[in-house]
Amino acid sequence: MPALSPTMSKTGGKIVRWLKNEGDKVKYGEVIAEVETDKAVMEMESADDGIMAKILSPEGISGVPVKQVIAIMASKEEYVSSVDDYIKNLNQSNTQNQNQPSETIEKKVVETSCGKIKASPLAKVIAEKENIDLKSIKGTGPYGRIIKANVLEANNTKSIKNEGIIEVSSMRQVIAQRLLEAKQTIPHFYLTIDCQIDKLLKLREEINSSGSKVTINDFIIKAVALGMEKSPEVNASWAGDKILKYSSVDISVAVALEDGLITPIVKNANQKNISIISKEVKELVSRAKSGKLKPEEFQGGGFTISNLGMFGIKQFSAIINPPQSCIMSVGASEKRPIVVDNKVEIANMVSITLSVDHRTVDGALAARFLSIFKSYIEAPLQMLL
Repeated sequence: MPALSPTMSKTGGKIVRWLKNEGDKVKYGEVIAEVETDKAVMEMESADDGIMAKILSPEGISGVPVKQVIAIMASKEEYVSSVDDYIKNLNQSNTQNQNQPSETIEKKVVETSCGKIKASPLAKVIAEKENIDLKSIKGTGPYGRIIKANVLEANNTKSIKNEGIIEVSSMRQVIAQRLLEAKQTIPHFYLTIDCQIDKLLKLREEINSSGSKVTINDFIIKAVALGMEKSPEVNASWAGDKILKYSSVDISVAVALEDGLITPIVKNANQKNISIISKEVKELVSRAKSGKLKPEEFQGGGFTISNLGMFGIKQFSAIINPPQSCIMSVGASEKRPIVVDNKVEIANMVSITLSVDHRTVDGALAARFLSIFKSYIEAPLQMLL
Protein backbone atom coordinates (compact mmCIF):
# COMPACT_ATOMS: atom_id res chain seq x y z
CA MET A 1 0.00 0.00 0.00
CA PRO A 2 1.63 3.26 -1.10
CA ALA A 3 1.59 6.43 1.00
CA LEU A 4 -0.49 8.70 -1.24
CA SER A 5 -1.06 11.37 1.45
CA PRO A 6 0.89 12.47 4.55
CA THR A 7 -1.72 11.14 6.99
CA MET A 8 -2.11 7.68 5.45
CA SER A 9 0.49 6.37 7.89
CA LYS A 10 -2.16 6.80 10.60
CA THR A 11 -5.37 5.92 8.76
CA GLY A 12 -4.22 3.55 6.05
CA GLY A 13 -5.94 3.35 2.69
CA LYS A 14 -8.80 1.60 0.94
CA ILE A 15 -8.74 -0.16 -2.44
CA VAL A 16 -11.81 1.27 -4.15
CA ARG A 17 -11.29 -0.62 -7.39
CA TRP A 18 -8.69 -2.87 -8.98
CA LEU A 19 -8.19 -1.96 -12.64
CA LYS A 20 -6.16 -5.10 -13.30
CA ASN A 21 -7.22 -8.71 -12.70
CA GLU A 22 -5.04 -11.64 -11.75
CA GLY A 23 -3.24 -12.83 -14.86
CA ASP A 24 -3.32 -9.43 -16.61
CA LYS A 25 -0.13 -7.97 -18.05
CA VAL A 26 0.95 -4.67 -16.51
CA LYS A 27 3.22 -1.99 -17.92
CA TYR A 28 5.35 0.49 -16.00
CA GLY A 29 3.36 3.63 -15.11
CA GLU A 30 0.02 1.99 -15.90
CA VAL A 31 -2.79 2.67 -13.42
CA ILE A 32 -3.58 -0.59 -11.63
CA ALA A 33 -5.93 0.53 -8.83
CA GLU A 34 -7.91 3.39 -7.32
CA VAL A 35 -7.03 4.04 -3.65
CA GLU A 36 -9.12 6.13 -1.24
CA THR A 37 -6.99 8.24 1.07
CA ASP A 38 -8.25 10.57 3.79
CA LYS A 39 -8.85 13.33 1.23
CA ALA A 40 -9.53 11.85 -2.20
CA VAL A 41 -9.64 8.80 -4.43
CA MET A 42 -6.26 8.64 -6.16
CA GLU A 43 -4.77 6.48 -8.89
CA MET A 44 -2.00 4.01 -8.06
CA GLU A 45 0.51 3.38 -10.82
CA SER A 46 2.65 0.31 -11.37
CA ALA A 47 6.32 0.72 -10.57
CA ASP A 48 7.40 -1.97 -13.04
CA ASP A 49 6.42 -4.22 -15.95
CA GLY A 50 5.07 -7.65 -15.15
CA ILE A 51 2.02 -9.83 -14.60
CA MET A 52 -0.59 -9.35 -11.87
CA ALA A 53 -0.08 -12.71 -10.18
CA LYS A 54 -2.10 -12.37 -6.98
CA ILE A 55 -4.38 -9.73 -5.43
CA LEU A 56 -4.18 -9.93 -1.63
CA SER A 57 -6.24 -6.91 -0.56
CA PRO A 58 -9.81 -7.05 -1.89
CA GLU A 59 -11.85 -4.00 -2.81
CA GLY A 60 -13.78 -2.17 -0.09
CA ILE A 61 -11.63 -2.85 3.00
CA SER A 62 -10.69 0.34 4.87
CA GLY A 63 -7.59 1.01 6.94
CA VAL A 64 -5.11 -1.10 4.96
CA PRO A 65 -1.74 -0.06 6.49
CA VAL A 66 0.88 1.70 4.40
CA LYS A 67 3.55 -0.75 3.17
CA GLN A 68 1.30 -3.78 3.68
CA VAL A 69 1.51 -6.14 0.71
CA ILE A 70 -1.72 -5.72 -1.28
CA ALA A 71 -0.77 -7.56 -4.48
CA ILE A 72 2.07 -9.58 -5.98
CA MET A 73 3.43 -9.16 -9.48
CA ALA A 74 5.59 -11.62 -11.36
CA SER A 75 8.25 -10.35 -13.72
CA LYS A 76 7.82 -13.35 -16.04
CA GLU A 77 5.01 -15.77 -16.92
CA GLU A 78 6.89 -18.79 -15.58
CA TYR A 79 7.17 -17.18 -12.13
CA VAL A 80 3.39 -16.95 -11.61
CA SER A 81 3.22 -20.57 -10.40
CA SER A 82 5.67 -19.74 -7.59
CA VAL A 83 3.44 -17.06 -6.06
CA ASP A 84 1.59 -19.40 -3.67
CA ASP A 85 4.90 -20.56 -2.15
CA TYR A 86 5.95 -16.92 -1.75
CA ILE A 87 2.71 -16.08 0.07
CA LYS A 88 3.15 -19.09 2.34
CA ASN A 89 6.66 -17.95 3.30
CA LEU A 90 5.41 -14.39 3.78
CA ASN A 91 2.68 -15.57 6.18
CA GLN A 92 5.13 -17.70 8.14
CA SER A 93 7.45 -14.70 8.49
CA ASN A 94 4.58 -12.52 9.69
CA THR A 95 3.52 -15.15 12.19
CA GLN A 96 7.01 -15.40 13.68
CA ASN A 97 7.11 -11.63 14.15
CA GLN A 98 3.94 -11.52 16.27
CA ASN A 99 4.47 -10.98 20.00
CA GLN A 100 0.99 -11.90 21.20
CA PRO A 101 -0.04 -15.61 21.17
CA SER A 102 -3.67 -14.74 20.33
CA GLU A 103 -2.58 -12.84 17.24
CA THR A 104 -0.39 -15.75 16.21
CA ILE A 105 -3.46 -17.95 16.19
CA GLU A 106 -5.29 -15.41 14.04
CA LYS A 107 -2.57 -15.58 11.40
CA LYS A 108 -3.55 -19.17 10.59
CA VAL A 109 -6.28 -19.20 7.99
CA VAL A 110 -8.86 -21.98 8.25
CA GLU A 111 -12.13 -22.70 6.52
CA THR A 112 -15.12 -22.49 8.82
CA SER A 113 -18.19 -24.67 8.72
CA CYS A 114 -19.84 -21.93 6.66
CA GLY A 115 -18.02 -23.10 3.55
CA LYS A 116 -16.11 -20.34 1.73
CA ILE A 117 -15.93 -18.00 4.71
CA LYS A 118 -12.37 -17.64 6.03
CA ALA A 119 -11.87 -17.04 9.73
CA SER A 120 -9.23 -17.58 12.37
CA PRO A 121 -9.86 -20.37 14.93
CA LEU A 122 -10.18 -17.79 17.71
CA ALA A 123 -12.72 -15.79 15.73
CA LYS A 124 -14.71 -18.96 15.08
CA VAL A 125 -14.75 -19.89 18.78
CA ILE A 126 -15.94 -16.42 19.85
CA ALA A 127 -18.60 -16.34 17.14
CA GLU A 128 -19.96 -19.73 18.22
CA LYS A 129 -19.96 -18.72 21.89
CA GLU A 130 -21.79 -15.42 21.23
CA ASN A 131 -24.13 -16.96 18.64
CA ILE A 132 -22.91 -14.67 15.85
CA ASP A 133 -23.35 -15.61 12.18
CA LEU A 134 -19.98 -15.28 10.46
CA LYS A 135 -21.75 -14.67 7.16
CA SER A 136 -22.80 -11.26 8.46
CA ILE A 137 -19.22 -10.18 9.25
CA LYS A 138 -16.81 -8.48 6.87
CA GLY A 139 -13.26 -9.65 7.52
CA THR A 140 -10.43 -7.13 7.69
CA GLY A 141 -7.56 -9.56 8.17
CA PRO A 142 -5.13 -10.60 5.43
CA TYR A 143 -6.92 -11.83 2.30
CA GLY A 144 -10.26 -10.78 3.81
CA ARG A 145 -10.24 -13.33 6.63
CA ILE A 146 -12.39 -12.74 9.70
CA ILE A 147 -10.28 -12.14 12.80
CA LYS A 148 -10.99 -11.77 16.50
CA ALA A 149 -11.45 -7.98 16.32
CA ASN A 150 -14.12 -8.32 13.62
CA VAL A 151 -16.18 -10.72 15.75
CA LEU A 152 -15.84 -8.57 18.88
CA GLU A 153 -16.95 -5.51 16.92
CA ALA A 154 -19.94 -7.41 15.56
CA ASN A 155 -20.82 -8.53 19.09
CA ASN A 156 -20.68 -4.95 20.38
CA THR A 157 -22.90 -3.80 17.53
CA LYS A 158 -25.32 -6.62 18.30
CA SER A 159 -25.51 -5.65 21.97
CA ILE A 160 -26.08 -1.99 21.13
CA LYS A 161 -28.97 -2.93 18.82
CA ASN A 162 -28.49 0.23 16.82
CA GLU A 163 -29.47 0.02 13.18
CA GLY A 164 -28.13 3.50 12.41
CA ILE A 165 -24.39 2.70 12.54
CA ILE A 166 -22.45 4.10 9.57
CA GLU A 167 -19.01 2.91 8.51
CA VAL A 168 -16.53 5.77 8.88
CA SER A 169 -14.57 6.70 5.76
CA SER A 170 -10.84 7.45 5.79
CA MET A 171 -11.64 11.12 5.19
CA ARG A 172 -14.03 11.29 8.15
CA GLN A 173 -11.46 9.59 10.41
CA VAL A 174 -8.83 12.21 9.56
CA ILE A 175 -11.32 15.06 9.97
CA ALA A 176 -12.21 13.73 13.43
CA GLN A 177 -8.57 13.45 14.45
CA ARG A 178 -7.57 16.89 13.17
CA LEU A 179 -10.55 18.74 14.63
CA LEU A 180 -10.19 17.03 18.01
CA GLU A 181 -6.50 17.95 18.02
CA ALA A 182 -7.34 21.54 17.04
CA LYS A 183 -9.91 22.06 19.82
CA GLN A 184 -7.75 20.37 22.46
CA THR A 185 -4.42 22.02 21.64
CA ILE A 186 -5.22 25.39 20.06
CA PRO A 187 -6.41 28.23 22.36
CA HIS A 188 -9.19 29.65 20.16
CA PHE A 189 -10.66 33.11 20.51
CA TYR A 190 -13.32 34.64 18.28
CA LEU A 191 -13.99 38.09 16.81
CA THR A 192 -17.18 39.00 14.91
CA ILE A 193 -17.74 41.96 12.65
CA ASP A 194 -20.66 43.06 10.44
CA CYS A 195 -19.96 44.29 6.91
CA GLN A 196 -22.25 46.30 4.66
CA ILE A 197 -22.09 44.84 1.15
CA ASP A 198 -24.43 47.02 -0.93
CA LYS A 199 -21.53 48.47 -2.95
CA LEU A 200 -20.04 45.01 -3.37
CA LEU A 201 -23.33 43.59 -4.67
CA LYS A 202 -23.64 46.47 -7.15
CA LEU A 203 -20.05 46.02 -8.37
CA ARG A 204 -20.58 42.27 -8.72
CA GLU A 205 -23.71 42.89 -10.81
CA GLU A 206 -21.78 45.24 -13.10
CA ILE A 207 -18.95 42.74 -13.56
CA ASN A 208 -21.33 39.85 -14.25
CA SER A 209 -23.30 41.90 -16.77
CA SER A 210 -20.14 42.04 -18.89
CA GLY A 211 -20.01 38.26 -19.18
CA SER A 212 -17.98 37.24 -16.13
CA LYS A 213 -19.56 35.26 -13.30
CA VAL A 214 -17.99 36.17 -9.99
CA THR A 215 -19.38 35.44 -6.52
CA ILE A 216 -19.39 37.22 -3.19
CA ASN A 217 -16.98 34.57 -1.97
CA ASP A 218 -14.50 35.54 -4.71
CA PHE A 219 -14.47 39.10 -3.33
CA ILE A 220 -14.05 37.75 0.20
CA ILE A 221 -11.01 35.68 -0.87
CA LYS A 222 -9.44 38.76 -2.46
CA ALA A 223 -10.21 40.95 0.58
CA VAL A 224 -8.69 38.37 2.93
CA ALA A 225 -5.58 38.11 0.74
CA LEU A 226 -5.09 41.90 0.68
CA GLY A 227 -5.73 42.04 4.43
CA MET A 228 -3.06 39.39 5.02
CA GLU A 229 -0.67 41.34 2.82
CA LYS A 230 -1.10 44.38 5.11
CA SER A 231 -1.25 42.25 8.31
CA PRO A 232 1.33 39.49 7.69
CA GLU A 233 1.17 38.46 11.35
CA VAL A 234 -1.97 36.39 10.66
CA ASN A 235 -0.16 34.51 7.88
CA ALA A 236 1.76 32.33 10.30
CA SER A 237 1.81 29.06 12.27
CA TRP A 238 2.73 28.09 15.81
CA ALA A 239 5.69 25.67 15.85
CA GLY A 240 6.29 24.90 19.51
CA ASP A 241 9.09 27.29 20.46
CA LYS A 242 8.88 29.49 17.37
CA ILE A 243 6.41 31.12 14.96
CA LEU A 244 6.63 30.32 11.26
CA LYS A 245 5.73 33.19 8.94
CA TYR A 246 4.74 32.48 5.33
CA SER A 247 6.01 34.57 2.43
CA SER A 248 3.17 33.68 0.02
CA VAL A 249 -0.52 34.44 0.59
CA ASP A 250 -2.29 31.13 0.00
CA ILE A 251 -5.99 30.92 0.86
CA SER A 252 -7.73 27.60 1.59
CA VAL A 253 -11.44 27.41 0.74
CA ALA A 254 -13.61 24.89 2.59
CA VAL A 255 -15.59 22.69 0.15
CA ALA A 256 -18.27 20.30 1.40
CA LEU A 257 -18.14 16.72 0.09
CA GLU A 258 -20.56 13.84 0.62
CA ASP A 259 -18.56 12.35 3.50
CA GLY A 260 -16.63 15.36 4.78
CA LEU A 261 -14.85 18.42 3.50
CA ILE A 262 -11.66 19.42 1.76
CA THR A 263 -9.81 22.74 1.52
CA PRO A 264 -8.37 23.43 -1.96
CA ILE A 265 -5.95 26.34 -2.10
CA VAL A 266 -5.92 29.55 -4.13
CA LYS A 267 -2.20 30.28 -4.19
CA ASN A 268 -0.81 33.83 -4.25
CA ALA A 269 -4.36 35.18 -4.06
CA ASN A 270 -3.11 38.70 -3.32
CA GLN A 271 -1.52 38.83 -6.78
CA LYS A 272 -4.61 37.71 -8.74
CA ASN A 273 -7.63 39.69 -9.88
CA ILE A 274 -11.21 38.75 -9.02
CA SER A 275 -11.89 37.02 -12.36
CA ILE A 276 -8.84 34.76 -12.10
CA ILE A 277 -9.68 33.89 -8.49
CA SER A 278 -13.25 33.07 -9.53
CA LYS A 279 -12.08 30.82 -12.35
CA GLU A 280 -9.56 28.99 -10.14
CA VAL A 281 -12.08 28.42 -7.36
CA LYS A 282 -14.64 26.94 -9.79
CA GLU A 283 -12.02 24.56 -11.21
CA LEU A 284 -10.75 23.55 -7.76
CA VAL A 285 -14.27 22.93 -6.43
CA SER A 286 -15.18 20.83 -9.47
CA ARG A 287 -12.11 18.61 -9.13
CA ALA A 288 -12.51 18.44 -5.34
CA LYS A 289 -16.03 17.02 -5.69
CA SER A 290 -14.83 14.44 -8.24
CA GLY A 291 -11.83 13.43 -6.07
CA LYS A 292 -9.29 14.62 -8.63
CA LEU A 293 -7.31 17.19 -6.63
CA LYS A 294 -3.56 16.76 -6.46
CA PRO A 295 -2.05 16.69 -2.92
CA GLU A 296 -0.30 20.03 -3.44
CA GLU A 297 -3.67 21.60 -4.28
CA PHE A 298 -5.19 20.93 -0.85
CA GLN A 299 -2.22 20.52 1.49
CA GLY A 300 -0.87 23.72 3.00
CA GLY A 301 -2.38 27.19 2.84
CA GLY A 302 -1.98 29.94 5.42
CA PHE A 303 -5.62 30.90 6.06
CA THR A 304 -9.01 29.19 5.56
CA ILE A 305 -12.39 30.63 4.55
CA SER A 306 -15.57 28.69 5.38
CA ASN A 307 -18.78 30.08 3.88
CA LEU A 308 -22.19 28.73 4.97
CA GLY A 309 -24.14 31.73 3.74
CA MET A 310 -25.76 29.73 0.95
CA PHE A 311 -27.46 27.62 3.65
CA GLY A 312 -28.97 30.66 5.36
CA ILE A 313 -26.62 30.48 8.35
CA LYS A 314 -26.39 33.96 9.87
CA GLN A 315 -23.25 33.45 11.96
CA PHE A 316 -21.00 30.61 13.15
CA SER A 317 -17.54 29.99 14.62
CA ALA A 318 -15.39 27.52 12.70
CA ILE A 319 -12.60 25.35 14.14
CA ILE A 320 -9.08 26.35 13.08
CA ASN A 321 -7.50 24.20 10.39
CA PRO A 322 -4.04 23.35 11.83
CA PRO A 323 -1.29 24.39 11.43
CA GLN A 324 -2.94 27.65 10.30
CA SER A 325 -3.65 30.42 12.80
CA CYS A 326 -6.99 31.72 11.49
CA ILE A 327 -10.19 30.60 9.84
CA MET A 328 -12.91 33.01 8.68
CA SER A 329 -16.58 32.03 8.97
CA VAL A 330 -18.89 33.79 6.50
CA GLY A 331 -22.63 34.00 7.16
CA ALA A 332 -25.56 34.77 4.90
CA SER A 333 -26.19 38.14 3.30
CA GLU A 334 -29.42 39.67 4.59
CA LYS A 335 -31.21 43.00 4.75
CA ARG A 336 -30.96 44.63 8.19
CA PRO A 337 -31.83 48.04 9.67
CA ILE A 338 -28.77 50.18 10.33
CA VAL A 339 -28.31 53.72 11.64
CA VAL A 340 -26.79 56.22 9.19
CA ASP A 341 -26.55 59.89 10.21
CA ASN A 342 -29.06 59.30 13.01
CA LYS A 343 -31.52 57.75 10.55
CA VAL A 344 -32.58 54.14 10.22
CA GLU A 345 -31.88 52.67 6.78
CA ILE A 346 -32.07 49.18 5.27
CA ALA A 347 -28.78 47.71 4.11
CA ASN A 348 -27.43 44.35 2.93
CA MET A 349 -25.25 43.03 5.73
CA VAL A 350 -23.11 39.94 6.35
CA SER A 351 -21.63 38.73 9.66
CA ILE A 352 -18.00 37.63 9.63
CA THR A 353 -16.44 35.66 12.50
CA LEU A 354 -12.70 35.10 12.78
CA SER A 355 -11.41 32.14 14.81
CA VAL A 356 -7.85 32.84 15.95
CA ASP A 357 -4.96 30.90 17.52
CA HIS A 358 -4.03 33.08 20.49
CA ARG A 359 -0.54 31.58 20.66
CA THR A 360 0.31 33.19 17.33
CA VAL A 361 -2.03 36.16 16.91
CA ASP A 362 -3.12 38.52 19.71
CA GLY A 363 -6.52 40.18 19.87
CA ALA A 364 -5.33 43.58 18.69
CA LEU A 365 -3.60 42.12 15.63
CA ALA A 366 -6.66 40.07 14.71
CA ALA A 367 -8.91 43.11 15.15
CA ARG A 368 -6.63 45.18 12.91
CA PHE A 369 -6.78 42.51 10.22
CA LEU A 370 -10.60 42.41 10.39
CA SER A 371 -10.74 46.19 10.14
CA ILE A 372 -8.64 46.12 6.96
CA PHE A 373 -10.77 43.28 5.57
CA LYS A 374 -13.95 45.28 6.28
CA SER A 375 -12.55 48.35 4.52
CA TYR A 376 -12.05 46.33 1.32
CA ILE A 377 -15.47 44.67 1.49
CA GLU A 378 -17.31 47.94 2.02
CA ALA A 379 -15.29 49.83 -0.63
CA PRO A 380 -14.74 46.99 -3.14
CA LEU A 381 -13.36 49.18 -5.96
CA GLN A 382 -10.07 49.17 -4.01
CA MET A 383 -9.73 45.48 -4.81
CA LEU A 384 -9.83 46.17 -8.57
CA LEU A 385 -7.03 48.72 -8.55
